[in-house]
Amino acid sequence: VQVVESGGGSVQAGGFLRLSCTASGATRPISAMGWYRQAPGKERELVADITTDGNTNYADSVKGRFTISRDNAKNTLYLQMNSLKPEDTAVYYCRADTFSVLFGPYWGQGTQVTVSS
Repeated sequence: VQVVESGGGSVQAGGFLRLSCTASGATRPISAMGWYRQAPGKERELVADITTDGNTNYADSVKGRFTISRDNAKNTLYLQMNSLKPEDTAVYYCRADTFSVLFGPYWGQGTQVTVSS
């Protein structure tokens, strides 16, 4: 399974970015998908995730600013990031799970998001 993220970049504080992620080549149906991030010197942390039914979960630090969504038919995940802050600077990773514990999770290579003050 290949997981590819796109949409990262550099913005000023208060700006916005939209990340996308597509999982392809899966031999099992994709279940939950999520966005994680890792800042320098810190552990990878959950940003938001979403089930196939559209149930979402957000980190407290991004609630009200970020919106996760997905297109199940395309195995594509999105993250709309508004009101960005310098502390949102990190490498953002996409994760795709399957309904089988024998397959996955699958991770993308990450996309850099840099927010300047």
